[in-house]
Amino acid sequence: MKINKDTNILIVGLGLIGGSYARGFSKAGYRIKAIDTDQGAIDYALERGIICAGTSKLDRSMIEAADVVIFALYPHIFREWIEKNQWYLKSGAVITDVTGVKGGLVRYIQSILRDDCEYIAAHPMAGCEKLGIEHSDEKIFYGANYIVVPTEKNSEEAKELCRQIGQILNFARISELSPEDHDEMIGFVSQLTHCIAMSLMTCDHTENLEDYTGDSFRDLTRIARIDETMWSELFLANKDALLHQMKLFTMEFSKLERMLMEGDKEGIKDMMRRSTARRKLFDKEVATDEHGV
Repeated sequence: MKINKDTNILIVGLGLIGGSYARGFSKAGYRIKAIDTDQGAIDYALERGIICAGTSKLDRSMIEAADVVIFALYPHIFREWIEKNQWYLKSGAVITDVTGVKGGLVRYIQSILRDDCEYIAAHPMAGCEKLGIEHSDEKIFYGANYIVVPTEKNSEEAKELCRQIGQILNFARISELSPEDHDEMIGFVSQLTHCIAMSLMTCDHTENLEDYTGDSFRDLTRIARIDETMWSELFLANKDALLHQMKLFTMEFSKLERMLMEGDKEGIKDMMRRSTARRKLFDKEVATDEHGV
């Protein structure tokens, strides 16, 4: 299956990411339907033309008509939805998701999903610290990474459909990882960074700290404004990988601490040079994207 303008696309969950998906698809000329338990989110999306139809109820006819279903739900809610409602999916439907942890989720859902439907996992590496459809914006995907997370059960057609979603939404880079490799990588580049930002915000109780900080502190702690319900679930679902990355970070931080205690200026400078060299790789990618090369 390839997505075209006649493809019936349903988004389940109209929060920040689900809403941004809906905006991106609609801007590209696709007619999007949505289900969300919050009628306010549905009304907001309908009033602004983000979706062409939506409901806060489990609309059987809307689900049965969908060729592609995109789930933008917390992992446990996604799991429960499939357990209870997969029987409403049409034969041949392809489902995908935006969830941040895959290892314990993907293979479970693939194991219980009907044989005449296919689940291909994906992870948009984009977002912001604000929540809700009112903060959704398709531009958060521009320049961002999109990861397709297949297993041996996935067809080439489903992988290509998932990549097509990334292209329609204007992600800059589309890559592919196994669920296990995805979770190890996410433990480092996403979950560990949130742990560091949280710790920075909670390790010093100086009053009126916001009056004294500069851009470096604000930039480092932007993601410390965090959805505790979602992120605590993601941390625990990826506990082993995250603990491994926390240990590696603690070891590296301890090296820096030891160099400071010993007055090892050359060691500190060497660490700074290595840090600068690696960070330049990210700057180079951004510059390349901006110039469209």
